[in-house]
Amino acid sequence: MSTRILRTSLLVALLTVITAAIAGANEAPDLLKVGVAEVDITPPVGFPMAGYYHERLAEGTIDPLQAKAIVLVEGETAGALVVCDLIGIATDLSREIRKRASEKTGIPASNIVVSATHSHTAPDYMKELFLYLGGERQDTLRAEYIEKLIAGPVDAIARAHAAAVPARLRAGVAKQETPVAFNRRFVMRDGSVRTWMNLANPDVVRAAGPIDPEIGILVIDDADGGKPRGVLSNFALHLDTVGGTRWSADYPHFIERTLREAVGPEVISIFGTGCCGDINHVDPSGSPRNKADFIGRSIGDSIAKQLDRLESPGPTPLFVKSQTVRLPLQDASPQEVERAIAILSLARNQEQVEFLEHVTAYKRLMLDQFRHPQPHAKTVEHITWGLSRSLAGTGPSLPVDVTVFTVGRDVAIVCLPGEVFVDLGLAIKRASPFRTTMLIELSNAVETIYIPHRAAYAGGSYEVTNSALQPGAGEMLVETAVSLLREAATHAALPTQ
Repeated sequence: MSTRILRTSLLVALLTVITAAIAGANEAPDLLKVGVAEVDITPPVGFPMAGYYHERLAEGTIDPLQAKAIVLVEGETAGALVVCDLIGIATDLSREIRKRASEKTGIPASNIVVSATHSHTAPDYMKELFLYLGGERQDTLRAEYIEKLIAGPVDAIARAHAAAVPARLRAGVAKQETPVAFNRRFVMRDGSVRTWMNLANPDVVRAAGPIDPEIGILVIDDADGGKPRGVLSNFALHLDTVGGTRWSADYPHFIERTLREAVGPEVISIFGTGCCGDINHVDPSGSPRNKADFIGRSIGDSIAKQLDRLESPGPTPLFVKSQTVRLPLQDASPQEVERAIAILSLARNQEQVEFLEHVTAYKRLMLDQFRHPQPHAKTVEHITWGLSRSLAGTGPSLPVDVTVFTVGRDVAIVCLPGEVFVDLGLAIKRASPFRTTMLIELSNAVETIYIPHRAAYAGGSYEVTNSALQPGAGEMLVETAVSLLREAATHAALPTQ
């Protein structure tokens, strides 16, 4: 081979390498893939219903309960959120679902969030789950439902993962103009705070806090810009608008019906409850209580009107990260536990018990189980919800997760445990560097019960009485969430490699 030919061959080879390198550098980054799915988790007739401090058994179904999942995948990063029509997510339940879903999909368990809408017409499953996980004897019908309750969300995550395809996202907020949410705590003339007051009461001074009128919206479109496959929405309003003894998903069911009428019958509507520990649907000015269909259709209409105005969050990266926080628990002395057992015994015998005393007694038994390696009472004999195998003997603090999902520079989803006061959620939104920040409470752990802000403890009343945490725990969640959001924003600002 002549020197000229050799030089030419080497030059061609070099140009080929350079061209390939340039092409590789200019390749589009991994496409964001998104999948959504839903699975029925409705219990059978005769299973216990949640929401109150006495047993009531379901007599039928108004509308089905669902586990609805969204999975996001970009390259090696993946995360999943499954929202269930349940009153809360026991830590035992979330750990089992996350473990099984991770084994099925390869998504790290720490990147999986299991959340509840807080429907009060959903199952009271925690004692049955406690017995099931311990291999203890229980009613066959109840044991079979616990298998369905675990398998359903796992299946929803697995289906959403399998269905994940390149997608186009649109996000933004709508303002809920029709009044459906009201702060339910009121400052009284004696300086105390009381829950569930009416403005006609001459001792009421004002509402003790704000509401959050924003509806966060994330729409998942086909990559070619076709009709939406899914809509994730988020609003701060307590779910307890149905009542009775038949299963119901409450007002999120009517949000889905409204969106399906607006954009197509196949769309999956996933509703995440916002920070609404002190927010409900009762108008204190004295007008009739809004019902589930009115609330859901009103919120659904607000979302539908905003759909064409939503904006793309821009290019990825996808960021998913969880951080465990140990929140300080209250305690329960032997004397307090003994009194709690006596009060709960009276209540079981249908004798008159003052409501807040009943609430306190129940909480003391939960705390006794959490705080002490050797509890003062045999907890399973006295309470149903609040039983936990994974948290038994955890000590003076409760381990909970704060999880953040972000897409690009504009969209963030923050998942928090417990029933969080609206002021804490608003504090996170104000500090968030993301244009659309959705806050989803009751994620992965319900055992905190309510999470008030520090000032609320001075005022007292129901939500403070029914919190397992010490003052300052809510602010710890805010600090953790904001720190994760700042880390995500830094990640989003880095140049694509």
